[in-house]
Amino acid sequence: MPDILRLSTSDAGFDAALARLTALEASQDESVERAVAAILDAVRARGDAAVLEYTRQFDGLEAQSMAALEIPRAALARARDGIPVAEREALEAAAERVRRYHERQRAGSWEYAEPDGTVLGQKVTPLDRVGLYVPGGKAAYPSSVLMNALPAKVAGVGELVMVVPTPGGERNALVLGAASIAGVDRVFAIGGAQAVGALAYGTETVPQVDKIVGPGNKYVAAAKRRVFGIVGIDMIAGPSEILVVCDGTTDPDWIAMDLFSQAEHDEVAQAILVSPDAAFLDRVAASIARQLPGMPRRDVIAASLGNRGALIRVRDLDEAAEIANRIAPEHLELSVRDPEPLLAKIRHAGAIFVGPYSSEAIGDYCAGPNHVLPTSRTARFSSPLGVYDFQKRSSLIKVSPDGAASLGRVAATLAYGEGLQAHARSAEYRFLGGRGR
Repeated sequence: MPDILRLSTSDAGFDAALARLTALEASQDESVERAVAAILDAVRARGDAAVLEYTRQFDGLEAQSMAALEIPRAALARARDGIPVAEREALEAAAERVRRYHERQRAGSWEYAEPDGTVLGQKVTPLDRVGLYVPGGKAAYPSSVLMNALPAKVAGVGELVMVVPTPGGERNALVLGAASIAGVDRVFAIGGAQAVGALAYGTETVPQVDKIVGPGNKYVAAAKRRVFGIVGIDMIAGPSEILVVCDGTTDPDWIAMDLFSQAEHDEVAQAILVSPDAAFLDRVAASIARQLPGMPRRDVIAASLGNRGALIRVRDLDEAAEIANRIAPEHLELSVRDPEPLLAKIRHAGAIFVGPYSSEAIGDYCAGPNHVLPTSRTARFSSPLGVYDFQKRSSLIKVSPDGAASLGRVAATLAYGEGLQAHARSAEYRFLGGRGR
């Protein structure tokens, strides 16, 4: 049984204890930063040659050219067709649900005309090319391929380039099959910071992209952070998180397994249960102790729950909502008999699972909404990955002659006030003629 922290909001020092629990050391590993900086510099300077060298060094692949590391569409299709039928059908069902959900997010252009004939609006266009990083080898997640690729495709991205490391030549059929199902255009068997650099700067073979999305290890995260500004990125994700709010009416075995579902990711994942029912917290603790020995990843789960897990007693569900908003979790389960009133009080969460049958695991794979979510309290100001992340907006301004007169006077007055005479005269020329004032 892991030593899970027990807290109560009625305890002295609760606020400080909660702050310590949810804090995550965000300092950057200087050795990682130095290594990543050197790799990115090499890729930017030497292109394919550098990527090939790092791929030999880190993945043990002796490819003589980048062409040998590109996985053709025909190979993706063969991987898809070779997947066991049940798994292929599950991937296809999940893809259809994810696609259908994200189609509702697609924004369109709009405009309106003012009485003087001036037309204002917004033009929405997809990104030209997006890079998708996918972990490879043993840490292979076909669901992440679907969640990152399908919104880009729905948005109308012109080309989607996927990079996936294949250490020792190990190619994951589920990942490649998911790429085929999602319509990924090009796939390269490269990974790490060198793959991020190839996507960000472009090489002789790998095209430069406009944005890079997808999860990765600390080297990938550091590389994405460094190339931001040259390209866009989705986010710098932290460890996975779940906060379960339960009124004591859900089977404690269900709740214990929901906590396990995030704790099994890694030792710094966070799983927290909040309930006003002290006896229920005890039943969940007993369930954790009983079920943990049978879990294949029990050591990781135990470390995660011991490091950053907690069972928190609150006075009532209103206080539970306050705690949830303070934590702003990546995943929030409202496992209560009547969830709607509680849902109305929630302001900050990446994804909200409403009612006892809404397990977070379903959201990870096939509910439809995206599983790429803000972590580390960033749900206070950011949102799940979606179609909108692959579209950009341009303002439309079409000024009529009458509008040039009325708006020009306003603009010129403000420009003179700011001491910018060229701005002012540019506006005045449209209605005064000649040289303005």
